[in-house]
Amino acid sequence: MTITFITGANKGLGRETARRLTEYGHTVLVGARNREQGEAAAAALGARYVPIDVTDDASVAAAAADVAEHEGRIDVLINNAGVSGPAGDPGDLTAADALAVLDVNVVGVIRTTTAFLPLLRRSDDPVIINVSSGMGSLALTHDPGRPESRVIAPLYTSSKAALTMLTTQYAKGLEGIRVNAADPGYTATDLNGHSGPQTVTEGTDAIVALATEGPGAGTGRFVSRHGEIAWS
Repeated sequence: MTITFITGANKGLGRETARRLTEYGHTVLVGARNREQGEAAAAALGARYVPIDVTDDASVAAAAADVAEHEGRIDVLINNAGVSGPAGDPGDLTAADALAVLDVNVVGVIRTTTAFLPLLRRSDDPVIINVSSGMGSLALTHDPGRPESRVIAPLYTSSKAALTMLTTQYAKGLEGIRVNAADPGYTATDLNGHSGPQTVTEGTDAIVALATEGPGAGTGRFVSRHGEIAWS
């Protein structure tokens, strides 16, 4: 039985990923900061709720200890929790704004990955999936034919660029663990006021594909629902 831990799994892409992977037969652990929403999502999906705030060292350590006690390992870690931060005029940004976004979207991934590595290393086929975005791509955000080029979200975009590069470094440095990034695409979620044209099911296609591919699949990739993409 594949055991999968997902951060930010109480709603949006995280919840839909949890639903789909449960249907695939995974034992899914719903990680979420909001206990009420997390417990409700887990109950509805047939999963188990694990409290985690990716911005808090103690909370992340407690989540890893909880999983160590109950499951003993994980096979797939999906770093999905994320925030958008301010959009619009970059001249209005503050250092506090930047720290808040980076603390979730980048540092939170580092906290969680480090804490869960011992559990992943107990797996026969450990996998890490970082939910990044084409919004962090220079090529896509400069292509007038792409919706990514029409959005000004300085902190979100820069954090996702950092996350994709962090993914490639993990892939090179973590021997025996497949580490890949997923680009959900422009999906209707709370993050964008449900303005995206894709459904959450379409938005989770790449994540689910990475979570269900077998041993020997590649590492260090950036994957959308349409396949692998070159990141620049």
